[in-house]
Amino acid sequence: MDSEELTEQETALYDRQIRVWGVDAQRRLSKSHILVSGMKGTVVEFCKNIVLAGVGSLTLIDDSPVNEEAVIANFLIPLGENDCGGKSLAEACRDALKEFNPMVRVSVEKGDLSTFEGDFFDKFSAVVVSGCSLATKKLINEKCRKRLKQIAFYTVDCRDSCGEIFVDLQSYTYTQKKLDETIERQLQYPSFEEAVSVPWKALPRKVSKLYFALRVLEKFEEVEERKLGEVSIEDLQSALKLKKEICDGQSFNEVNVPDSLLERLLQCNKEHPPVCAILGGILGQEVIKAISGKGDPLKNFFFFDAVDGKGVIEDISAQNSGV
Repeated sequence: MDSEELTEQETALYDRQIRVWGVDAQRRLSKSHILVSGMKGTVVEFCKNIVLAGVGSLTLIDDSPVNEEAVIANFLIPLGENDCGGKSLAEACRDALKEFNPMVRVSVEKGDLSTFEGDFFDKFSAVVVSGCSLATKKLINEKCRKRLKQIAFYTVDCRDSCGEIFVDLQSYTYTQKKLDETIERQLQYPSFEEAVSVPWKALPRKVSKLYFALRVLEKFEEVEERKLGEVSIEDLQSALKLKKEICDGQSFNEVNVPDSLLERLLQCNKEHPPVCAILGGILGQEVIKAISGKGDPLKNFFFFDAVDGKGVIEDISAQNSGV
């Protein structure tokens, strides 16, 4: 795949990008294949960015029907078109994305990604999942890791004004320019399951409080058998009780998981379009870095909170915690 050259048409279309990150990086992008599951607002922003950047192909999975709630943060579906002729969310997004860049192959795969066999993932360079359960994140990540070919894995979720991105590039080598010297760097990434299994008390003291709050909500949704977003302020007392149980089990001070933060996440659990745009931009940038081998990749969590306007990168791993 890496030996294939850009066509004359691709070179002309991506001329400005080639001037920024070079012809080799654009060639890698144009031959890459991305799989996305869960057409949430953040993912839609991400898809738009990588289609414009010129990936080779993009495969979408989301059999959910187009409804009013799905349209709120999804700019690909015009307001008022709440059924799109009976199309699924993935099918409606596919039709719109094709118009952004006709040179990118955009297709739809039907079904539940968690039930797909491991060899299904072999054709993809990167897999992005959103809006799925804790168990599904772990399962898909593990399926990607078991393939002979190295597949980049990402999760992204937005809850109102807050958002999280997780990155697993397994063993990743990239080049870094320092003055006139080019240095080769290597990073070792933990899986999602390995990362979230690191004892909280072993983590650096200044780790984002969002990390802990989102793990509590993730666990709450798992215990209550809810989908992401199927929680409300009415669940606050139950969530606070679970938080106490988790913190006690971890010998971790509850003050690091503020009740007010959990309350805010439960009060407004829908996607906030401006935050979707930010997270989708960051995720698009990270996938382009991973495929092109250009730039320092994120390791391994990114958190954003619109209340303070800050984006924070956290390395949540046993290696970084000293465990």
